Amino acid sequence: MKSIKVKELMVPLADYATVSEDATLYQAVVALEEAQKGVGAERDKHRAVLVLDKSNRVVGKLSRWDVIEGLEPKYDTIKGLKETSRYGFSPEYIKSMIEEYGLWRKPLEDLCRRAAEQKVKDIMYAPDERELVDEEASLGEAIHQMVVCHHQSLLVKRGDVIVGILRLSDVFKEVCDGIKACKIGE
Repeated sequence: MKSIKVKELMVPLADYATVSEDATLYQAVVALEEAQKGVGAERDKHRAVLVLDKSNRVVGKLSRWDVIEGLEPKYDTIKGLKETSRYGFSPEYIKSMIEEYGLWRKPLEDLCRRAAEQKVKDIMYAPDERELVDEEASLGEAIHQMVVCHHQSLLVKRGDVIVGILRLSDVFKEVCDGIKACKIGE
């Protein structure tokens, strides 16, 4: 497999779904859908929306999880949920949480209202330095970072500016193409 730089495999910021941090959840969903229309058959569809500040700099990411969680504001009242969830919960405990916290009592009844009122900046995820990779880094370095930190994507930077996103789906495709090029067993 030839030496590949991150910038060769990243999706440029201009080709990715973006919204202002002041956008609503509804606007983010529409932006994601619009950006997916421009994705060719050779690439997977986008699974997140990058959030921009007033200077058009990336300040956050809105994932599918963030959208779903953002529709149920009571998740914010459960202390330590994200930290402890990686250890797993029993089905009984999960069911008890629904009752105890009153989660999803009106699952989709208020969907339109919440999507129109919920601001992206209130539910977005602000990536830390472990989710940044330089555009000149090798693909191997980026893969290692994804594996060790369990990231589905890395934000690609040029200096201190985010210029794109490196997605696990694109890395996986590149790795699989490299494996198939070996022609083992033929």
